[in-house]
Amino acid sequence: MNYETLRADIPALEQGIYLNTGAGGPSPRRVVDAATKALEAHEYNDPVDTGMYAAAGERIDGAKASVADLLNATESEIALTESTTDSINRIAGAFDWQEDDVVVRTDLEHPAGMLPWAKLERAHGVEVRVLDTERGRVDIEAVKDAVEDARVLFFSSITWSHGTRLPVAELVDIAHDAGALVVVDAVQSPGQTAVDVTEWNADFVVGAGHKWLLGPFGAGFLYVKSGVEEGCIPSAIGYKSVVTPTDPDYEYAAGAGRFEFGTTTPAPYTGLEAAIDIHQSLGTDAIESRIERLTSHLKAGLDDDTLLSPRSFESGLVTLDVDDPEATVSRLGDAGITVRSLPFPDAIRVSVHAFNTREDIDALLEAL
Repeated sequence: MNYETLRADIPALEQGIYLNTGAGGPSPRRVVDAATKALEAHEYNDPVDTGMYAAAGERIDGAKASVADLLNATESEIALTESTTDSINRIAGAFDWQEDDVVVRTDLEHPAGMLPWAKLERAHGVEVRVLDTERGRVDIEAVKDAVEDARVLFFSSITWSHGTRLPVAELVDIAHDAGALVVVDAVQSPGQTAVDVTEWNADFVVGAGHKWLLGPFGAGFLYVKSGVEEGCIPSAIGYKSVVTPTDPDYEYAAGAGRFEFGTTTPAPYTGLEAAIDIHQSLGTDAIESRIERLTSHLKAGLDDDTLLSPRSFESGLVTLDVDDPEATVSRLGDAGITVRSLPFPDAIRVSVHAFNTREDIDALLEAL
């Protein structure tokens, strides 16, 4: 598959210029077809063939293997969830929190990375310590000071607000040296750049397939570093969480499996597997190189006062300072160009993916 073939396989692109993949990527027909066929097979054929539970398990296991390969993890380290938010909540609910516990996060986090910790603060008196940032950057010395007595450090691999890349491995080492666990929100990374969880060495990595991977909504994933799960008792439990479901003296499953609970549809995960297959057929390095070329073309048409993201390449997320962001998003929408506004900074954000073209960028610059 090449980029022209990919574009032709995404129906949403027939309706206009789409530059909002950081919020949700438009799926190719091949992805939707895979999800649809999985649902039809599950409901029409599996009941009288292999059985609905066994067939669903096989399809879900196939997606889990694809996610593990994408992240350079083992299958036992991957749990499939509904979303990034779902994964974060499963982690936050798996510890016995005390009033003197501290969670450290940055001031750049998406609501998905703010609210689960805020709930702990309200329910258990946990201190949520917020790191101030500057134009999408963290101060390393401030991180060291903040995590000295922390139980958890939480941050995003790529910031949704500025498109900056945080130094994941360095921050993980700092937190581990202080005795803290690390949760990384990586939802903006897979699909546009390589993710190697062994290099990051984080305890938990969360993400989903509906953004840069161009998968369907409802397919999230949770990486749990081998052994870390032993200190976790998830807040929910089901037949997938344990070794022997019929045993009232249950034993939790090893690995990330204890974070999975019960019955779920295989459809979005089959779609995710198809999306990962498309991504790998194009190649992560090639996709990232194309995104870099396109974002460089965009940034060349912007002055320093307008560009809030780094001028050098870090990701496909490019944040622009404009007068009245909401009105600008509406005006661009009327011109057939989809971008989004941000709550902080007060700006608009352009998401450039490999399916975009120089002509898309030129049309945006002209409209701006």
